[in-house]
Amino acid sequence: MSDALSGALRMIAKRVSALALLMLATSFIVFSAMYLAPGSPESFLARGNSVTADTLQAIRDQYRLDDPFFERYLSWLGGLVTGDFGQSLQFRQPVDDLIASRITTTGALVAYASVLILASGIVIGVIAAVKRGKVDSAAIIGTTVAMGTPSFVVAIGLTSLFAVTLGWFPAFGAGEGFFNRIWHLTLPAVALALSSAALVARATRSSMLAEMGKEYVETARVRGIPEGRIIWRHAFRNAMVPVVTLAGLVVSGLLVTTTLVETAFGLNGMGSLLVQSVNAKDFPVTQAIVLIIVGVFALCNLLVDLLYPLVDPRVRGKVGA
Repeated sequence: MSDALSGALRMIAKRVSALALLMLATSFIVFSAMYLAPGSPESFLARGNSVTADTLQAIRDQYRLDDPFFERYLSWLGGLVTGDFGQSLQFRQPVDDLIASRITTTGALVAYASVLILASGIVIGVIAAVKRGKVDSAAIIGTTVAMGTPSFVVAIGLTSLFAVTLGWFPAFGAGEGFFNRIWHLTLPAVALALSSAALVARATRSSMLAEMGKEYVETARVRGIPEGRIIWRHAFRNAMVPVVTLAGLVVSGLLVTTTLVETAFGLNGMGSLLVQSVNAKDFPVTQAIVLIIVGVFALCNLLVDLLYPLVDPRVRGKVGA
């Protein structure tokens, strides 16, 4: 037990160290992007207006643009460590306050979509693998169509049918309170989750078919073990290893795809804030959101690595070795 625990701790320490290095490298690239873009930083800060030389110098002094590059980077990095993301150029308020006011909506949307992706994707994939024939064919056709349909097209279709024609769901806003928010976020979550759920379903189906064709499944059937137990206690568990990897990548990527969905449904989340900030060249906000997206992506992958020993005992043995 001590060897397994020490092996797990070594793996966690290694992954956390890699995560810290990734975030450090990302912070440098994100900060450098402002100065690598065409034009000078002060011209972006002046918003293209015709200003005097004294005004430009005042802008340079305010944002310390005359300081050496690495000095500015280290100062900005120190602010990140203490939770200070700087001042928004567009909204004239602290970036962390802006993000804090938007992160609840985006977090709820991503969580809702993640549940839909995992629940529907895995269930459809298992049913398609077990029920061969018409059910499997229908699942293949449906998932193929879903995977090829962009989220903004799904958003338009869902809004036209369920919000405008039938009036079952609201077309805009995130709602207030738990149940009202669930009601408001249903259409955005479905639009966000549809293609990813289809991808998870196809991966689950393929992995389940591979496991159902293995010798241990036939042996279990010969021994008279009930089919349901063979499917869920044996084949399903072994089939989940590649699915967990894919699910981690899909869920962590939802923060990027929320931009289109939030814009389509008028949600004041981080995705729509990112679009506004890029269009307005609001670098402090853009830098902060990009760092958060990379951090979430890396944390999801770390969580997937930690889940492997729980999903597959063979991996647990390797960790302890």
